[in-house]
Amino acid sequence: MRKLFVSAIALGFLTSPVFAQKQDDDPLVIMEKEKKQRAEELDKQYKRTLNQTRKESDAPRNDPWANMRGSNDGKR
Repeated sequence: MRKLFVSAIALGFLTSPVFAQKQDDDPLVIMEKEKKQRAEELDKQYKRTLNQTRKESDAPRNDPWANMRGSNDGKR
């Protein structure tokens, strides 16, 4: 029984470097994930900018040249 226990522990020590060298993903997969994440971030920025411009368009507009124009009598 003792020999079996010692051999199991020795086998565990010998196989541990194999698991240490395991990579999570292929470099191409990692690049695709980063590309997708960047695209999602750009999409979020685009939508946020659209929402800001829509909110600004709802605000009343100020005409700085209103005082300089003459009265509008319907003539053009």
